[in-house]
Amino acid sequence: MSIKVRKAVFPVAGLGTRFLPATKANPKEMLPVVDKPLIQYAAEEAVAAGIKELIFVTGRSKRSIEDHFDKAYELEAELEKQQKQQMLDIVRNILPAGVSCIYIRQAEPLGLGHAVLCAKPAIGGEPFAVLLADDLIDGGARGCLAQMVDVYTHYNSGVVAVQPVPATDTDKYGIVEVKAIDSRIAKIHSIVEKPKPAVAPSNLGVVGRYILPPEILDILEQTPRGAGGEIQLTDGIATLLARQQVLAYEFEGTRYDCGSKLGYLQATVELALQHPELQAPFRAYLKARLPAL
Repeated sequence: MSIKVRKAVFPVAGLGTRFLPATKANPKEMLPVVDKPLIQYAAEEAVAAGIKELIFVTGRSKRSIEDHFDKAYELEAELEKQQKQQMLDIVRNILPAGVSCIYIRQAEPLGLGHAVLCAKPAIGGEPFAVLLADDLIDGGARGCLAQMVDVYTHYNSGVVAVQPVPATDTDKYGIVEVKAIDSRIAKIHSIVEKPKPAVAPSNLGVVGRYILPPEILDILEQTPRGAGGEIQLTDGIATLLARQQVLAYEFEGTRYDCGSKLGYLQATVELALQHPELQAPFRAYLKARLPAL
């Protein structure tokens, strides 16, 4: 029987250079999409999948992430005084009761594998999820991570989220070679970080959602620096494949690459069109603008 996935790691120590100057003093994970920061979308997805411990691997300039998930006494007192109950409820319910946050510093930027390894003291011997807030995934009624938890529970195996990517873009992703075993589910035979299109084993790219066994942490401790001089999570998973099964899962939903400006704008437009207060006036605005485009 598989152990329940209760913990999730959020690597949030990156510098966000593609969004400078907006990210000079503000973490990229705190950039808002409509009315919530990117990191809150990722946290809500994790909580909806049954996660109870959120482990944030942060850097020196990321204090506002901690503040966002903390209690804001002065703000709550002012909203209560002004009888703005709706706003007060929003502020108080960013995370539900029973969900805790842990913050761990990554002293230097040595890659995603290193960031995950920094969380080892908080993970212990349990399976855990990894969510990259840059990848905002609209999974509809059932979030991407909740889908992956179902796959993990059924097969008792690590799970990596994948999606088809343009063949010309394989050098931007970890790419997997797989053999299908069920609808949307395949066994990973090999994984390589950012291969050139000519040597890529497939067009299935890894996106920012993982469920991993605790053994990956011991492997990452022994993983040398790879692409970009960093400790790559992909390299650790490649070693894990020789020891146990890891699955690729083509999730249901739409991924927005909010690490890029275009993807960020696309997410803003699409989620605004779903927002209960904004969808009608925003749709009307877009229709009025179309003739001028």
